[in-house]
Amino acid sequence: QLQLVESGGGLVQPGGSLRLSCAASGFTLDYYAIGWFRQAPGKEREGVSCISSSGGSTNYADSVKGRFTISRDNAKNPVYLQMNSLKPEDTAVYYCAAGPTYGSSWYLGGEYDYWGQGTQVTVSS
Repeated sequence: QLQLVESGGGLVQPGGSLRLSCAASGFTLDYYAIGWFRQAPGKEREGVSCISSSGGSTNYADSVKGRFTISRDNAKNPVYLQMNSLKPEDTAVYYCAAGPTYGSSWYLGGEYDYWGQGTQVTVSS
């Protein structure tokens, strides 16, 4: 069974940091572009970041540029989302997703074939 599993979420104070991980079970992430999405209560799902299969290209939503960093080391499988300077508005369930291509539509959920179950990130004092 092909699965993506996110981890690393939790409760953090404003200004703090978290690192999310996305790992695969049943397949390798090496040949997939990986996207991170989030959904806050009452809001639509939002594309946060994406990285190409090689790791050579990345994209970020304007709301997280300069604060979040996506990375991957294909030899070790997981894809990471380092989140710094967290704000209360970053509170959401974060999902990773795997898709066959990397491109200008990276922020659209329809570009991805596999999704994880999500991990909760709460930024609050």
